[in-house]
Amino acid sequence: VQLQASGGGLVQTGGSLRLSCAASARTLSRYFMGWFRQAPGKERDLVARMDWSGGRTVYADSVKGRFTISVDNAKKMVYLQMNTLKPEDTAVYYCAAAPIASTRPADFDSWGQGTLVTVSS
Repeated sequence: VQLQASGGGLVQTGGSLRLSCAASARTLSRYFMGWFRQAPGKERDLVARMDWSGGRTVYADSVKGRFTISVDNAKKMVYLQMNTLKPEDTAVYYCAAAPIASTRPADFDSWGQGTLVTVSS
């Protein structure tokens, strides 16, 4: 799977951003799509995950109620709507694809290039 993420930027605390990820593969339906983030000096952690039917959704506790992952099958796009952003959400965000329903970065075998989100206080 080839992935291309976009949509990062600088936003104030309480603001919103939507990240987009364009996906291409012969058979996308067999993959689970995830958004991860990595802050400086920290590990890469799952933010949200969904399958291409819009199910099997998982969110990190820190983003529940603020972030929403979604997919558009027709456009082969994965989105991460981020609302009520906090300075601790500052990180490089990556979209990724896995052949299994996992939350571990090691199980995701395709990665986009990352897009930086900076939330100012």
